[in-house]
Amino acid sequence: MRGDESGGMYIGGGWRPAAGSGLIDVVDPADEQLLARVPAGGAEDIDAAVRAARAALPGWAATPPAARAARLAALVDALTARRDGIAATVTAELGAPPALAQRVHTALPITVAASYAELAAGHPFEERIGTSVVHLEPVGVVGAITPWNYPLHQIVAKVAPALAAGCTVVLKPAEETPLTARLFAAAVHEAGVPAGVFNLVTGLGPVAGRALAGHPGVDLVSFTGSTAVGRAIGAVAGAAVKRVALELGGKSANVILPSADLARAVTVGVANVMANSGQTCSAWTRMLVHRDRYEEAVGLAVTAAAQYPERIGPLVSARQRDRVRGYIRQGVAEGAELVAGGPEAPRERGFYVSPTVFAEVTPEMTIAQEEIFGPVLSILRYEDEADALRIANGTVYGLAGAVWAGEEAEAVAFARRMDTGQVDINGGRFNPLAPFGGYKQSGVGRELGVHGLAEYLMTKSLQF
Repeated sequence: MRGDESGGMYIGGGWRPAAGSGLIDVVDPADEQLLARVPAGGAEDIDAAVRAARAALPGWAATPPAARAARLAALVDALTARRDGIAATVTAELGAPPALAQRVHTALPITVAASYAELAAGHPFEERIGTSVVHLEPVGVVGAITPWNYPLHQIVAKVAPALAAGCTVVLKPAEETPLTARLFAAAVHEAGVPAGVFNLVTGLGPVAGRALAGHPGVDLVSFTGSTAVGRAIGAVAGAAVKRVALELGGKSANVILPSADLARAVTVGVANVMANSGQTCSAWTRMLVHRDRYEEAVGLAVTAAAQYPERIGPLVSARQRDRVRGYIRQGVAEGAELVAGGPEAPRERGFYVSPTVFAEVTPEMTIAQEEIFGPVLSILRYEDEADALRIANGTVYGLAGAVWAGEEAEAVAFARRMDTGQVDINGGRFNPLAPFGGYKQSGVGRELGVHGLAEYLMTKSLQF
């Protein structure tokens, strides 16, 4: 079992015992063994953390942007020095294969943190407009509630811009992956971030998360997770006239137009769904293929999926595994054709789900409408471009998607008509400076780059 030298919460610049005695078991999803126990913080711990953040706010908000940038740069150095330990921890508590843990779960958030160190140093926090001077000031105390699927990235995507803006933060990480959050707190401490600017409380969502979202000392709630929980947080924040940034669910369409390189589009599309064992809110879980190329696409997808049974990790928990298997069974029950994988357990131990591909999926089926969050791909047939657009936009979500075509301009023209916050064109590439966020029930606000920084700033106009 792996422990933590602190045994408590990181509040006010140091580790302290939790107010209560409750504990959360952290389990290795690959072998179902107990890794560690962390405190199950409650309202008293959240209150202490918010008070610490509130006390630290005036000093941090008044700190020159260049000095804030220097602390963020030191944080990047501290995270880089802990890179191997972070990757190993992500593998242990999330189940990510080691190469993925290094390349995506660790290197990517370090890159994002570095981008905010640069933004903090160079962003125009003051602007003259005619006879007025406009100041961009920190929102205040941020309550950050993060999910388990990308434990370090989700923390960095909230905490780094908040600190760059001059806000102070209370973080409540997912109960499934709190050990990565502990390592982040240690890096913050090592980087010399002033006491109370960043605080960490581990705990359960319905207890610690709810207390943080509803705390009157929190000025903005930044949440990533399910649309259902996001609605509840939005309602609580709205009642208090409190700002929110919500990155919620997705049901992304991968639209393959007739002119596209079908083999490449299908192969990359399957890889996208299988990455992180399908536990990605922006995964292209609906592949839309023209009727004339449909059978060929299904065959290519089956071949591609066959490469992944030994390459992907487990799902994060038994609960998540059972949820995904339930969706697979529902897909079969509603008449979809199971052409790869299935609901049966592929291994004796661990929370594994077989890479699964459905053909003959229709837009109204549950597996085409609801977020599954597992390695499950649905392939849908469309008649023409108008039909493809109708299917692509035909869910309550609009987080991410992809379009493939022989000519880039053709793909761009289609993407511009999608009700989607981010669209990859012919494969695309991750850009840490590009905004990420959704339309419709996929959320409110944006993360990453200058648009992510803006979420944590208030505008003040001085008139002369």
